[in-house]
Amino acid sequence: METNKYGLIGESLKHSYSKIIHNKFGKYSYDLYEISKEDLKSFVENKQLKGYNVTIPYKKQIMPYLDFISDEANVIGAVNTVVNREGKLYGYNTDFLGLKYMLEKADITLKDKTVMVLGTGGAGNTAVAVCNSLKAKKTIVVSRAGEVNYQNCYDYKDVEVIINTTPVGMYPNTNDSPIDLSRFNSLCAVADVVYNPAKTKLLYQAEKLNIKYINGLPMLVAQAKYAMDFFLGQTFEGDIIDKVLSELKKEMQNIVLIGMPSCGKSSVGQLVAEALNREFIDIDLEIERCENKSIPQIFAEKGEDYFREIEKQITLKTCSLSGKVISTGGGVVKIAENLFSLKQNGKVILIKRDIDKLVCDGRPLSKDKEAIKKLYEERKEKYKLFADAVVENDGAIEQTVKEVINCYENLSD
Repeated sequence: METNKYGLIGESLKHSYSKIIHNKFGKYSYDLYEISKEDLKSFVENKQLKGYNVTIPYKKQIMPYLDFISDEANVIGAVNTVVNREGKLYGYNTDFLGLKYMLEKADITLKDKTVMVLGTGGAGNTAVAVCNSLKAKKTIVVSRAGEVNYQNCYDYKDVEVIINTTPVGMYPNTNDSPIDLSRFNSLCAVADVVYNPAKTKLLYQAEKLNIKYINGLPMLVAQAKYAMDFFLGQTFEGDIIDKVLSELKKEMQNIVLIGMPSCGKSSVGQLVAEALNREFIDIDLEIERCENKSIPQIFAEKGEDYFREIEKQITLKTCSLSGKVISTGGGVVKIAENLFSLKQNGKVILIKRDIDKLVCDGRPLSKDKEAIKKLYEERKEKYKLFADAVVENDGAIEQTVKEVINCYENLSD
């Protein structure tokens, strides 16, 4: 019997954004349905939902149970959208349309280009279909054990566009990258279907090499919109994608505060988190919890090098989360690798306070005013390098909090 329920089916959905996105469209309610492999057949045959999306690992497995499959889905070999029309089940692949939208949004053209697709799963097949549809000159598919693999792929010197369809670099393993972009001299664009973190290690390298890039969030929102079109049997305007995408980006981004010891990062961060109804995380406190010691004790017993290594690990892990307000230690900028960690999912705001107002109680590297001044001189250029924006904290803390929030809103536009 046909119902008016919509949702997503998959084996594990705890990190899915689909419910958030579809509910932002405001056209129907949408829920998540975790289903075991053994229960897939009975779920499909019971026809409890009016329409639903399909994710890992069922995009291929569901196809034998459907009454109709679109040409794109047949070519790709995967269905991600099912619609129940009067008891008949129709299967589509809106990932195809989503990927095309993602490339268009970044102004990445494939026509007459040599494209390298990383991965041979469902998303990889989708990317190949898009390459064919957009008339790429040549499409090279890379797999771990195929003819073209991650060892010999660098032999293809004429690659102009790379599309990553693997989960490499996805949360929580955000420090991984599938490939070294610097070895492709003709490369002009990179698209990564991963959307969490917002800037994968692959895209971070693209940015450093001044190569055009885009993450997978526009694809995720666009494919959901095209699924909605199928669900409701009408075509909605494309501007709904940009509206939801903008909202989602702001919600997912972290607000990361850096600055000198005692500049007010923690106090400001807590108040910003309260104002925005977000979780606040102080990385120094996380280090103390992890080590079960105060930071001065860690310095005294194990030295600064040990502390910086622990700080680096916890910074990477903490900043891979989404939608948090995060306060860092004053010396986080001393380790170059922390730049990626802070920016992978966030905007970095430098809290700047008059040096004469900084205090030194209980701080191992800023024991007196001279030490503080020396630290500032050593770090001030690094703070500039890390920061997306600067907020002064020399007046009322309420004003600083307001400026941080305004600054973040502007950075996120």
